[in-house]
Amino acid sequence: MGKQTRNEYQPDSVTPPGFYIQEKLEEIGMSQTDLAARIGRTKKTVNEIITGKAPIEPETALQLERVLGIPARFWNNAERQFRDCLVRQEERTRLERQVERLKQFPVKELCKFGWLPKRGSEVEMLAELLSYSE
Repeated sequence: MGKQTRNEYQPDSVTPPGFYIQEKLEEIGMSQTDLAARIGRTKKTVNEIITGKAPIEPETALQLERVLGIPARFWNNAERQFRDCLVRQEERTRLERQVERLKQFPVKELCKFGWLPKRGSEVEMLAELLSYSE
């Protein structure tokens, strides 16, 4: 059989961690400009972090902890999960464009012998097929 995957939740979308920064700023009445000054970043950089265009680096996570009182591990984990989700979305899009490749394989027979899951989308089947090593 193909690779075994752990049964884990993988959302189709995820909120950029910057959303929580903006929520906290609103809660405490601090502007992005004030936050930028307190963590030694430009307002543009803070805005890019909030919109998810720029990542929260570990150093920035520590600075956010100091200023906002939310542990750095929260920011680091939220950032990792957000970037992981973006990569998974890109991979799914790439596979969706290649789903025609399934026609090159005897999919029914592979399912019959248990080498492919009998249920699932064409994208999931293609991903499983491509996971086999030569």
